[in-house]
Formats: sequence, structure tokens, C-alpha cells
Amino acid sequence: MRPLQGNLLNGLKKFFLQKNVLSRLMLINVTIWIICLFISVFTWLFNISDISFVTKLFAVPSDISALAEKPWSVFTYMFLQEEFWHLFFNMLMLYYGGKIFMQYFSEKQLLLTYIFGGLFGALFFILAFNVFPVFENMKGHAFALGSSASVLSILIAAATYRPDYTLNLFLLGQVKMKWVAIVFVIIDFLSITKGNSGGHIAHLGGALWGFLYVSMLKSDFDIYKIFKKKAKIRVKTVNSKNYHKRPKTDEQYNAERAQEQEEIDRILDKIAKNGYSSLSEKEKEFLFRQSKK
Repeated sequence: MRPLQGNLLNGLKKFFLQKNVLSRLMLINVTIWIICLFISVFTWLFNISDISFVTKLFAVPSDISALAEKPWSVFTYMFLQEEFWHLFFNMLMLYYGGKIFMQYFSEKQLLLTYIFGGLFGALFFILAFNVFPVFENMKGHAFALGSSASVLSILIAAATYRPDYTLNLFLLGQVKMKWVAIVFVIIDFLSITKGNSGGHIAHLGGALWGFLYVSMLKSDFDIYKIFKKKAKIRVKTVNSKNYHKRPKTDEQYNAERAQEQEEIDRILDKIAKNGYSSLSEKEKEFLFRQSKK
């Protein structure tokens, strides 16, 4: 038992020491959960509130007037979990969903899908409680918290991009990713009337963003590129002196094409030997650019 525990702890330590977006997202969620544990003890001891101080400050409210007083909550709620099992299952899904996502996308896309999925989840939650009559009496004291919408966004994005990706699930064997995604969405939809209605509605918002983003991506529109606009303008200004260069000769063009093909072959060999995940961000970006030519 001890060697197994030692291997598990070493694996966790190694993972969280990695400087990548997936490990950082998980670390932020776990750290905030631990902080909430300490704060909840003091709020209970002093009988401050029936809801923890952190939740009251950082969970997103359904009431629009309350939201206007703390607009930051549409971001902070997606990193906030109070219950251990809520955190555990969200982080488990984030780990496996994030690993699959990273086989096809960049770290920046992972981060932005997490954030935009969370924002869509908050939007769905707020709209539902202000539109549907059934929530009228709950609107003033309903809050949403948790990373579920963000996590589901990543999972659905991966499933939309690679629907036939095969997962080996305990007791079920090999199951295609698309079926896992569909089951998650159906369960959330049917669970709206069973309790935690706002949470399930938020999950659906996150799922919708994951689907929409990859659908746009497949249509050659990457909405995340708006975050690169300023950088491109600066590069244009710096290189403005080079706009009047002479056109390339046939020899120069052919030499560049040969060099690019050599790099493509090298990257494809690397994928064949070690898988797509072994590529650096620079290699992934190069391969993506070449696929668009």
C-alpha cells in the first residue's frame, strides 16, 4: 500500500509542478477550496452567516441588481467549490478532458475555453432565473459556483472536434467521446427539475460554448484570435520598412518550400513515434499554419 501511495503522491507532485495551463487551473481550484475550508470555520464560529463569506462575495448571483454590485463574480465563481466531492469530480473531469483537449489544441485555447465556458454558464444561469417564472421566488437568494460549466465546455469542445475518440471507461469498456458528451448533456437537461436547477442550467451554457467554439473553428474562424490583434499590429509597424522588398526568385521560393517540407516530415515522424502531445507549442502552430495553405 505504501509504495502505491508514494507513487500517487509523486505523480501529483510532478503534475502540479508542471508549468502548463491545465495544472495551473487545477491548482487554483484546489487552493481556493482549501482557503474556503479555513474561512468557513471562522464564519461558523462567529455565526456570521448561513453561507460562507467567500461564497457570498465570489459566487455569481442570479439577481441582476446583486450582480451589479459584484460584477467580478461572473469570473470568480468558476474557480469556487465548497464541497470536497464537488471539487473532486470537477478536477477529475478537468484532468482527463484537458488531457484529451491538449492533444489537438494549444494551452491558450484551453485557458480561454475554460473562461468562456464559465462565462456562458453564468449567462445561462442568470438568464434562466430572470426569464422563467418557476424561479421567481428563488431569484433573490440563488447563487452559482463551481467549475463544472468550464470543465464541461472543455470536454464538449474535445468531443465536438474528435467525436470518434475512444475512451476506456471502467465497467463500460471502449466508448466513443461523442456518446459520453451526449450523455452528460442529457443528464444535465433532465436534472433541471430534480434539484440544483441553476447548476445544471449553467452546465448546459458551458457545454454550448464548447460546441460553438469548435464549430466556428471548423469553419476557419477562431474567435480567440481577437486576443492577438494588438501583437499583429505591432509586428506590422516594426516590419513596415520591409514592405518594399523585391519579390522572391524561383530558386528562393523552392528552397523555402523544401525547408518547410523537411520540417513537416520531421514533425510527422515525431508524432508517429511519440504522439501529437509530444509536440511543442511552436511545432503545433507550424503544423496548423501549413494545414491552412
